[in-house]
Amino acid sequence: MRCVIARFPFDLVKSEVESKMAGIRPEEVTGACVVIGRKVFPVKQVGEVITRQDRRDFTAAEVTRALVRLGFTCHATPPQAQSPAPAPAPAPAQSESQPQPQSPLASGPTPDPFGGIGG
Repeated sequence: MRCVIARFPFDLVKSEVESKMAGIRPEEVTGACVVIGRKVFPVKQVGEVITRQDRRDFTAAEVTRALVRLGFTCHATPPQAQSPAPAPAPAPAQSESQPQPQSPLASGPTPDPFGGIGG
């Protein structure tokens, strides 16, 4: 498939993109991403590998558009993990032998440092 990324034409084939990304470790995904095989890659990382251009030369939208046309699944944000949500951690138990912290206002009125003189 012919596409234009950063004003340069490229002939991309899905199997070639998969083979180029096969031995590459995915970077941390913080924005737009694509699923290639069982891995989730940032689209800018994929664009850099398949075009051999600096990732500042093209936008994520250009690469996403090309990858969707090739048949890859793209996401605007990283997909959530498939594992169930963890249960909230129980609150730590307070020992009765330890005094409970109190705010300064809970202890009563504070003495006047001026002894009632003035104002």
